[in-house]
Amino acid sequence: MLRLYDPRTGRAEPPPAGRGLRIQVLDGAGPRTLVVTDLLRRVAERAGRRVRVVSTPAFAGEHAWPDYGVAPFEVLDTPIADADVHVSTGGGTGGDRLTLNVPRETGAWEPADAPSVRLAILEVPYREPLELSEARVSRAGERLDGWRAAVARWATAPGRPMSRDHAAEAETALADDLGSPAALDVLDRLAADAEVPPGAKLETFIHLDLLLALGLVSAIGSA
Repeated sequence: MLRLYDPRTGRAEPPPAGRGLRIQVLDGAGPRTLVVTDLLRRVAERAGRRVRVVSTPAFAGEHAWPDYGVAPFEVLDTPIADADVHVSTGGGTGGDRLTLNVPRETGAWEPADAPSVRLAILEVPYREPLELSEARVSRAGERLDGWRAAVARWATAPGRPMSRDHAAEAETALADDLGSPAALDVLDRLAADAEVPPGAKLETFIHLDLLLALGLVSAIGSA
């Protein structure tokens, strides 16, 4: 079950019940908010929710959406009044709305490799401060390159069903207040697990990349 930290209670709580989930991105957000909101949408959709994400024209025009693996949000001049979840950089309680407070990223980095930026963002819990330094983005790029090279190798092996244990562990982490660092650690452990066949690793990485949106299959065909 999806749970999100609610500053009104100080606990991770389920979002409002129902088939739909309305998310309002507030002004002042940066690329980190873009990525975190996209992750929330993907995780909620994996849980069977119909998700509507709305932002303002100012926010929508500020960022290169596809570069970060994000489908554009719906753009309205004014915030929707019935949003179930607000996404903000303000750090407040959000009044009567469940609010995800995502501290805006700091630091100077080259946005040329947006997938590495996305990974660097996902490596840090979204409620903690994040300095997107060039060194951090570079390390994330090396980690991403290693996964992509491994996926390309596994793609040449016989097909096997995915490792459901690893997939479930990562999905459980993401459903627990968007625990992306723990989900990424699952990928590292799976890649290193000699007991899991390469074909199963491939299918599991593809399955989880539908949530993480890191382009893990981009090197297939190069091995």
